[in-house]
Amino acid sequence: MIDETAEEIAAMQTHSSSVVAVKATRALTELLEREYATVEECLRTLERNGTVLRRANPSHASLQNAIREVVHQVEDAEPETVEEALSLTETAIQDVVARVESGKRRAAENAVEYLSDGEAILTHDFSSTVIEALELATDRGMTFEMYVTEARPRYIGRKTARRLAPIEGIDVTLITDSAHGHYLPECSRVLIGMDCIVDDYLYNRVGTFPIASTAAQLEVPVTVLGSAAKLVTEGFVFENEYRTPVEVMAEPADGFGIENPAYDATPVDLLDSVITDEGKKSL
Repeated sequence: MIDETAEEIAAMQTHSSSVVAVKATRALTELLEREYATVEECLRTLERNGTVLRRANPSHASLQNAIREVVHQVEDAEPETVEEALSLTETAIQDVVARVESGKRRAAENAVEYLSDGEAILTHDFSSTVIEALELATDRGMTFEMYVTEARPRYIGRKTARRLAPIEGIDVTLITDSAHGHYLPECSRVLIGMDCIVDDYLYNRVGTFPIASTAAQLEVPVTVLGSAAKLVTEGFVFENEYRTPVEVMAEPADGFGIENPAYDATPVDLLDSVITDEGKKSL
């Protein structure tokens, strides 16, 4: 379960960073079924497997923080028996998963208060928090016109469009990434999720920076949603991921190189606000 989850995370089969953090944390439950001769062996196994999951995607702050929190909770409690160590591990997993899920849910609930009925909104990439916020808003009778970028080269935005299309009250249009400047003048807001915010930069799916820059030029506010745990002040250095060139072009490159960064860095001064489970934060 742990190895399979690490492979899935590395392959980016799950696109929402909050969902990735929950999935990785739950994968640690596999360790509860093993036998250990000593407490030290149990703790070493937890640390080692936590490292495997964290290395699967070093750029996901929520994943890094969730796994580290489980390990620290168990180690800091200084269990004296294997049984106690396993009990602490199970409790820590449940606690961390509950906090990630509740943080995501509260962020979505808080976002609804700042959305207006009839808005035209542009979104990029796939954010489970953004989708949940729009679902909650439509449950209250709001309607939206949504422009969804494809999020190339993996076309993650198509998944967003498919999730939004069946929701009553949302009219969805899928557009190419480079068409955002054409449609932004029709929008009242850009609404996106986040991987994390570190040192005055928002790290999110590549393509976020040009969208935010164009939105700032056109005076369209950019609102970012995510749990407060994704606002990192210390202890984390963002590492971008450069994915396989095959995602960009299937045939071999002849005489030229291909680079495929997964994320870009957007200065926070291009953002209007960040909405988390702790409320709205103006920047």
